[in-house]
Amino acid sequence: VQLVESGGGLVQAGGSLRLSCAASGLTFDEYNIAWFRPVPGKEREGVSCTSVGDGNTYYPDSVKGRFTVSSDNVKNTVYLQMNSLKPEDTAVYYCALDATYYGGCYFLPYGYDYWGQGTQVTVSS
Repeated sequence: VQLVESGGGLVQAGGSLRLSCAASGLTFDEYNIAWFRPVPGKEREGVSCTSVGDGNTYYPDSVKGRFTVSSDNVKNTVYLQMNSLKPEDTAVYYCALDATYYGGCYFLPYGYDYWGQGTQVTVSS
């Protein structure tokens, strides 16, 4: 199983980026999948999670209304569209997949079995 992120880069505040997470070795829409970013002094912060049970995607207040997850089942790829970016969104973004739990998704990083290598997002002010 491999997750490969791409799409990061440097953008000005207020700009947009779309990150991709391409999965191989399994079909991503059969599992909970999430995006995370490190937060200084804390665990990785979940910025989205998509629940295999109800198909819904959830967002924390910090990104709600600005970030949107979509997917392409043919490409087995999940996307994170990030709009109205702020300097505090600067981070390495990781996608993660839980291959063993089929309940609702969750924002804590524990329990996600597979992680991508991360893609750097830098937002300048």
